[in-house]
Amino acid sequence: MKRKYKALFLSPMIPSTNLSETVNFFKDTLDFSTVMENEGYAVCQKDKLTLHILRAGEAIGEMELYLEVDDVDTLWAAIKDKLTGLKFKAPFNQDYGMREIHICIPHTNALLFIGQKLS
Repeated sequence: MKRKYKALFLSPMIPSTNLSETVNFFKDTLDFSTVMENEGYAVCQKDKLTLHILRAGEAIGEMELYLEVDDVDTLWAAIKDKLTGLKFKAPFNQDYGMREIHICIPHTNALLFIGQKLS
């Protein structure tokens, strides 16, 4: 019988054209901490979640990330004033049962969805 493994978590890797500004977004806006950072690569962490950010050229592809939280509106109140100059969509309810915030992550072609299941 083959031994099965247990997946602990999934860490997305985001290409960025300005590594330090992307890291600062996650630190200053979403309260992540930096676990490791050098000129080409960084790892950020919040609770048991990790996010890897790597330096990329201008012609990077698009990607999306989904961060599920327990209270979108509390998070929105904490971050809304930190989003000046960024493209975002304030909290709204989706037909598929989620309340979401959408934020374009600085210096990337990545869109961050932050969601909470509606009761």
